[in-house]
Amino acid sequence: MRVAVHLSPRARADRVLGIAHLADGAAVLKVTVTAPPAEDRANDALLQLLAKEWDLPRRDLAIVGGRKSRNKIVGIAGAPSLLLRRLSASIASLAKP
Repeated sequence: MRVAVHLSPRARADRVLGIAHLADGAAVLKVTVTAPPAEDRANDALLQLLAKEWDLPRRDLAIVGGRKSRNKIVGIAGAPSLLLRRLSASIASLAKP
């Protein structure tokens, strides 16, 4: 399974903000991390944050596209049905106040 992510490094906090739409209309998960983009630190922080948020082992997540861009594709290993339930619940909680 793959998830599109828009990453903002050097933010005030590590957090998943919610769903955003890019200029082309594509939906992405908007995430901020405090780490700088140098030496893959922001990418590592992103994967650690998503693993924690989704209660997955860090080894099950990898950046499969956009390593040097703010817009990334994160690959997630595991059973698709279990991942869909877990991610759907996590994303649905973002929409609530």
